[in-house]
Amino acid sequence: MTRYNSENRLLHGGDYNPDQWLDYPEILAKDLELMQKSKSNTFSIGMFAWSQLEPTEGDYHFEWLDKIMDDIYEMGGNVILATPSGARPAWLSKKYPEVLRTNERREKMLQGGRHNHCFSSPVFREKIGIMNRKLVERYGNHPALYMWHISNEYSGECHCEYCQENFRQWLQKKYPTLKDLNDAWWGPFWSHAYSDWSEIESPSSIGETMVHGHNLDWRRFVTDQTIDFYEHEIKDIRQLTPEIPITTNFMADTHDLIPFQSLDYGKFAKHVDVISWDCYPAWHNDWETTADLASKVGFINDQYRSIKQQPFLIMESTPSGVNWHEVNKVKRPGMHLLSSMQFIAHGSDSNLYFQWRKSRGSSEKFHGAVVDHDNSEDNRVFKEVTRVGEALENIKAVKGSYKKAKVAIIYDWENNWALNDAQGFSNASKRYPQTLQEHYRYFWNHDIAVEVITSEADFSKYELIIGPMMYLMTEDVMKRLSSYVKQGGTFVSTYITGYVNENDLTYLGGWPQPLREMFGIKVTETDTLYPKDRNAVHYADQSFEAKDYCSLFELEGAEVLGTYTEDFYAGKPAITRNKYGQGAAYFIGARTNLDFLEYFYGELAKNKGLENAWVIKGDPDVSVQSRDFEDQSYRFVMNFSEETKEIQVATAGVDLITHTAHPTTLTLAPYEVLLLAEN
Repeated sequence: MTRYNSENRLLHGGDYNPDQWLDYPEILAKDLELMQKSKSNTFSIGMFAWSQLEPTEGDYHFEWLDKIMDDIYEMGGNVILATPSGARPAWLSKKYPEVLRTNERREKMLQGGRHNHCFSSPVFREKIGIMNRKLVERYGNHPALYMWHISNEYSGECHCEYCQENFRQWLQKKYPTLKDLNDAWWGPFWSHAYSDWSEIESPSSIGETMVHGHNLDWRRFVTDQTIDFYEHEIKDIRQLTPEIPITTNFMADTHDLIPFQSLDYGKFAKHVDVISWDCYPAWHNDWETTADLASKVGFINDQYRSIKQQPFLIMESTPSGVNWHEVNKVKRPGMHLLSSMQFIAHGSDSNLYFQWRKSRGSSEKFHGAVVDHDNSEDNRVFKEVTRVGEALENIKAVKGSYKKAKVAIIYDWENNWALNDAQGFSNASKRYPQTLQEHYRYFWNHDIAVEVITSEADFSKYELIIGPMMYLMTEDVMKRLSSYVKQGGTFVSTYITGYVNENDLTYLGGWPQPLREMFGIKVTETDTLYPKDRNAVHYADQSFEAKDYCSLFELEGAEVLGTYTEDFYAGKPAITRNKYGQGAAYFIGARTNLDFLEYFYGELAKNKGLENAWVIKGDPDVSVQSRDFEDQSYRFVMNFSEETKEIQVATAGVDLITHTAHPTTLTLAPYEVLLLAEN
């Protein structure tokens, strides 16, 4: 990673598709001019270029890519070179139809789209292996090569016979005998026990979807199969260019911006050198405030920084709007700089865009881009991109710094999968990722750094760990959390925790004994409320609304902090604390609104000394995030509102973005961002 580590600039640029413009040399020449004017220095190239690199089988055309690589190097830029497996050329589908995916209804797909190929297909693996080898042999020593970008936004699954056989082999490695599998999947239910491995099929709407252990293992297999294909892609790359870091771009899910659900990124992250991800918030929407959405963006950023405990990259973002939200609103003036700085504030060393230049045709011709169809530098978007490029040059000193956090929130992909399958709760109200973001919100509002970790992380690093709705919890995780609390840590969990093991089988004998000992309670029931149902929790002489879920439990040593006020369990415990060893475990039995979480975590943060000492008087709409070296701190102060805001901080400083001095009372215009350095 020599070149990667020696680059002292923050990365600015984006997804460049010169392969769409080979018949327009004047456009390619203009691109180089505009790249320099916009202060762009890094470009990801080639992820959808297979049909231009190999227009027919065995007929390779690299000359155009040679020139692009050379041109970008000559202007002082970096190339993140992609392997083109994200979209296949038509000749490959026509000659080798086995490469096409089969959907869960066992229908063979047609040529088209993206990631419409089978990761198990020997032919597809062979053909992309040949292509990747040629790329690394040709460009592995090119001075512009900065990173390898493997495929693009891996996703999806295939149900062909190759994948069915690989799934069965995967199961045979996991389960020593067929009886072990039948036991794990609770086979006698509905007479679903298998007598031969060949009887097992992947979940399907025309077959089986109700065996939860089966569903869980399939999702695990899909992740492992995707990783296996990724490892196949990088085999020659890793061998021939061991010093060049490798990434693939992760994603977030839905307009609500929750962690991507289809793949276990916690597992996938172990196989990449640097985390990169694609971020497309629906800024200026009509269902939440700007600060609401900014908090969700912060959560995902913190997650991708935390997974590998190192700075990450924003591989894709938009300088304006997108073309695939239900409504595609453009960024208002000032939002592009603010949102770009938020990435950097949470640990990114880049802000790269999709896309550099708008496509002339097809589905992405109106997707946001640095260069519009007018081919001009005089429009608002290009000017705002240039402003970001200038800002990134001014703040390059932050590159490589890290965030220090004493608070962690546990997000677990397998838990999310299992909980989504669980049929004993309201499907509409489970909202596991959103619930974690609500618990995160207090800390974002109060400028307290957070890491979003998996259940495999080292818990000892943190003073406070929050694990809401840990429905699937292994005995090992229970033991590790118990040890963490015993040794002085503080753990907070909630309703719908500790129900099933790693096979999605319920624990027998009631709530697991390790949890009973740690929390000092025994959970006996969970009341699922209708959408209009409400209860209340009496806590600290206040009443807080309870909704969706109310856990009922018996005390086994815990201290009662709050009680229910309504229904047959009025007066029963709702919030507890249990001193366990040198630490404490808190249990929040009911889902509440943000006002309770604000009060609860406010007390906890104060008692544990977690407050941000630099912020004397803050504002929930103004986010303060820090990045640190051993002897240097950088404070990002960001106004995520449409109003002028004022906060007070401990030290005055000079804004690195504008070189303007600021006193300890900071006044920020709407969408304004400051970066203050502190020795």
